Amino acid sequence: MAGFLACLLAVGAPVAVSGTAHAQPAPGAVMSEAPLDSRLSLPGAASARALSYTTQWRSGETATATGVVFVPGGEPPAGGRPVVAWAHGTTGLADDCAPSRNPRSERDTAYLEHWLDQGYAVVAADYPGLGSDGLHRYLDGQSAANSIVDLVRAARAVEPSLSERWVVVGQSQGGHAALHTANTATDRAPDLDFRGTLTTGAPSNLELVFPIGFPEFPDLPLDGLTAFGAFIFAGLREADPGLDLDGYLTGLGREVVDAAESLCYDEMLARYTGVGIGDLLARPLGDDRFPAALSDYLGVPVNGYDRPLFLAQGLDDRVLPAPLSVKLVADLWAGGAQPRFATYPTGHSETMAASLPDTTPFVAELFAG
Repeated sequence: MAGFLACLLAVGAPVAVSGTAHAQPAPGAVMSEAPLDSRLSLPGAASARALSYTTQWRSGETATATGVVFVPGGEPPAGGRPVVAWAHGTTGLADDCAPSRNPRSERDTAYLEHWLDQGYAVVAADYPGLGSDGLHRYLDGQSAANSIVDLVRAARAVEPSLSERWVVVGQSQGGHAALHTANTATDRAPDLDFRGTLTTGAPSNLELVFPIGFPEFPDLPLDGLTAFGAFIFAGLREADPGLDLDGYLTGLGREVVDAAESLCYDEMLARYTGVGIGDLLARPLGDDRFPAALSDYLGVPVNGYDRPLFLAQGLDDRVLPAPLSVKLVADLWAGGAQPRFATYPTGHSETMAASLPDTTPFVAELFAG
């Protein structure tokens, strides 16, 4: 009996022990599954299933997350279909903003169709709190990474044609999540065969920008800055209640950050056009407490990577400017990684398609290795 219990514990199976409550399901345990509404699917998907599954917040606390598994048509290759784990860009914090509850944008549809056309299955996590219990903690990279890794596990449990081989591909917010995924994937899921990471327009070094923006936050020519800032502040407030984030905000600032918890990205843009980040702030962000909290929350790891990285960046990106990514790449090299870095004469969204002639063979090489 002792040996039997040891085997169960070794694979993370829940075990009932006399006199105690049942253990929590292991990360990646499927809680529910159902066919995805065809209006929310991808044209090239032969099947699409919506899942809820267990994962963890960065703190280790159990969470439930949601996501979708898209499978292309045709017979799977020997060894199963390689898996592209898609990490989506900013949609908002509220449950109604979850990608699995909405039709994909034309941009994302075309991009994900491309990967299906390569014969890969695509699994798409919503991230914890986005379509599930709790408030989504925007740019909490480790929580998002946990949900991405655990969705690959959950997807393989419901779709036996999926291989153990997988990569993570992320745009914008999803690029941030993908870098955190790359930093933790082999440790979190040694039962899988993680091959590498591709990002486009990944946020980095934002923790160096926000604390310098008071009292007159510079009028930076960046798209959506107030909406993105409000999402960051709302997520940080949820993740670190002891920070007293409201104490840094004006009355308008509290209104905007509160609205960020319920409005999706396009609604935030429409409602708060003309409101600048400086209008949200009541006192400096550069005190001893705020920079450390923001760095812990937003920071991208710069060492500890054990699989190939490809970072694609638009030189005309007016959401996440190229100099931030140039610093990240330098820091990654200094930390022992050797990322491939390519720039394109494109904006934030356009870099996804523009980079495909380079990134498609990169992903194919990852799966072939």
